[in-house]
Amino acid sequence: MVDIATRVYNHNWKIDPIVRSLIDTDFYKLLMCQSILRNRPDTQVTFSLINRTTRIPLARLIDEGELREQLDHVRSLSLTRGESTWLRGNTFYGKRQMFSSGFMEWFETMKLPPYHLERVGDQYELTFEGSWPEVMLWEIPALAVLMELRSRAVLATMGKFELKVLYARAMTRLWEKIERLRKIDGLRIADFGTRRRHSFLWQDWCVQAMIEGLGSSFIGTSNCRIAMRRDIEAIGTNAHELPMVMAALADTDEELRQAPYRVLADWHEEHEGNLRIILPDTYGTEGFLAHAPDWLAGWTGIRIDSGDPSQGAETAIAWWKSRGEDPRDKLVIFSDGLDTDKIEELHARFAGRVKVSFGWGTLLTNDFRGFVADDGLAPFSLVCKAVSAHGRPTVKLSDNPNKAMGPAAEIKRYKRVFGVGEQAAQAVIV
Repeated sequence: MVDIATRVYNHNWKIDPIVRSLIDTDFYKLLMCQSILRNRPDTQVTFSLINRTTRIPLARLIDEGELREQLDHVRSLSLTRGESTWLRGNTFYGKRQMFSSGFMEWFETMKLPPYHLERVGDQYELTFEGSWPEVMLWEIPALAVLMELRSRAVLATMGKFELKVLYARAMTRLWEKIERLRKIDGLRIADFGTRRRHSFLWQDWCVQAMIEGLGSSFIGTSNCRIAMRRDIEAIGTNAHELPMVMAALADTDEELRQAPYRVLADWHEEHEGNLRIILPDTYGTEGFLAHAPDWLAGWTGIRIDSGDPSQGAETAIAWWKSRGEDPRDKLVIFSDGLDTDKIEELHARFAGRVKVSFGWGTLLTNDFRGFVADDGLAPFSLVCKAVSAHGRPTVKLSDNPNKAMGPAAEIKRYKRVFGVGEQAAQAVIV
């Protein structure tokens, strides 16, 4: 096993790049990319970095030259033969050849498009423009680069023994969490921590700890490269990006209202089983479910990614019952701001009423809170989102107004079209 503290102390960045592979990304990005390449290959989009935690001055912490060096390295990557073989031949969600020959031939020759980087005050403006299938693949590596460069900036001020103690404390903290979680009967939990991880090496260590500590209760990781290396399941379905872009392309209010369902109709044609998971909160969960077509009630489950998770699950249960479905046969995946207390609470409340699963993200792979001066390694909320499609702004409302994004006038319009009333604001943890 890698001695992370020694690796950090030696500062061998030239031989230790942050993003090591094009499949050092989340599985859902590849699933969505294949769908987009098939259905919307010529859509022009812009993705942009958004630091929700503005008190973190990224441009003062991270050297611009080093940031460019890491981003340029990502652009140099291409799929290796071993990675291609794994994607082509492995079984995902019980299905062989999940990725078509056409998609694989495209992916095997693809390199990420150029980026635009500019310092604006104490923050960086980082944007990516071009065809949707290419630009979307910048999201995860861009976040990983910024998050790890921030970690490295803090770690560079620490001595050898200080680093040893730091990682020993972080390892102990994670193991104590695992010891609590292993007491939960019937637990199903996956690693969703790629996008805001402390570092690649630390995420890999966390996954190995979960494998040993939780056994069959640990069902996999969203990170494709780690899934391949550790011979575990790659986990993921779809994300807000799909309805956000499709909604931006709508010409009328009615087309806008139908956009989220059109996205899932395409998904319904391509996937089955545990890949049929609804993500209903892009424009408000209650309104989405109230107007959902009947065929969506037959899908496998729902992922809850914003708002009060208990309320979201209760809303889903009531909806399934109203559509004649047995909630006990349905899967609810909780994935927003989870840590041990919340996982224990949600499992106790919903186990037996639905099939419960958890996607544990930032507080699995980046919990160094309280370990250094001024809490300089605490996780923060950094996102990279599609902000326009064919020049039209995208909008995300969420079930938490603090996560809403888009121009104020468009947010107001979307709330009117989707019938979103008052929402309870909640702190954005990560």
